Amino acid sequence: MKAYHNKEKGIGIMYDDIYLVNGARTPFGKLCGTLANISPTDLAIYSSRAAMEKSGISPKDIDQVMMANIGQCSYDSYFYPRHVGLYSGVPEGVPAVMLQRICGSGFETITAGADQITLGKADVTLCGGAESMSLAPTVSYGNRMGYALGRVEFKDFLWEALNDTAAVPMGCTAENVAKKHGITRQEADVFGKLSVDRAIAATERGYLKDEIVAMNSMVFEADGCKPRKVSLPKKMVDFVADENIRSSTLDVMAKLPTVFDKEGVQTAANSSGMVDGAASAVIANKAYLAKNNLKSLSRVVASATSAVDPKVMGLGPVPAIRLLLEMTGLNISDIGLFEINEAFAAQFIGCERELGLDRNICNVNGGAIAYGHPLAASGLRLSLTLSREMNIRKVRYGIASACIGGGQGNAILFENINL
Repeated sequence: MKAYHNKEKGIGIMYDDIYLVNGARTPFGKLCGTLANISPTDLAIYSSRAAMEKSGISPKDIDQVMMANIGQCSYDSYFYPRHVGLYSGVPEGVPAVMLQRICGSGFETITAGADQITLGKADVTLCGGAESMSLAPTVSYGNRMGYALGRVEFKDFLWEALNDTAAVPMGCTAENVAKKHGITRQEADVFGKLSVDRAIAATERGYLKDEIVAMNSMVFEADGCKPRKVSLPKKMVDFVADENIRSSTLDVMAKLPTVFDKEGVQTAANSSGMVDGAASAVIANKAYLAKNNLKSLSRVVASATSAVDPKVMGLGPVPAIRLLLEMTGLNISDIGLFEINEAFAAQFIGCERELGLDRNICNVNGGAIAYGHPLAASGLRLSLTLSREMNIRKVRYGIASACIGGGQGNAILFENINL
């Protein structure tokens, strides 16, 4: 292990013999779609159970549970990580914790899990993230203290949460990146269409079948706990559809109004979709894998987290990826695949230009513009998709990264050890 911190560049760590064993995710349901009434807790139970099953690891072997969630959207949200562990079959004596670094939270669970293993506090960690954007509440803060006659105020928590009150709303940060790099509306639309086209191709060739757990109505049970009944609508069976993916043409996309700036580039078609979903992965050390004769998808080599001007938060992956490369002695040319979360088309293009990336090896199966961006789950989806694709393409190194609201970015370097 080698750790790093610098007030200008960020923080990072290199790991010894830490591995992403395997993982799984739920399908991502569109806003107010099939998964709209399922809490983040239940979504994460689905993905966590499937992640352990795919990893060939018994829940009884999990030493710690690391869970992420951004928008608390159910009445039992305080208990979210603990309930995920219990109803996923993890032993009662195993502790659980919730982590939050907004859009980078999924990555944070992997980093935290690897950190705990490195510190000797675990051999195996269950890492997951879940988000229900459909269940984001309409809120009125302060009512407990009373209010003046006629002054009751309710707001859409989901919409308000996307506004960085220290700077500008999230969408406006993408427009700032577009202005900084001279990114045109057509360039943003072209990239948005590419994301969707790649996601459709990945779906049609069955690539996602090994990643998505089929969801059915069921009852989750845990020893000594009340059962959790989860129902999908209309007695649906084997739900596996990523509902946000919708094909389009550049002509149709060009007719859509911009959302954040009248003269801007970002529209509903080239921005990440609001969706509901969860993703989980199992992280373990080499000794555990050897003892149990288990294979892994990839080695977790290093992670980095950096911060940038909140007004251009979309460029957060740039310093994080640069720090990763500096720490490991690698060059951009050494990285065979990239997964950079597509919060907005202009945001991705800005990172692409500053890092000098080859678009042909970035987000090769589509990204959040197509699938959607369930905030806490995205880092795990990106890491899982990247690790799987590295094995398919026989690529040695890959980097997964995301920009983070408020002006941060984080990234993880993975190595394919199955070459």
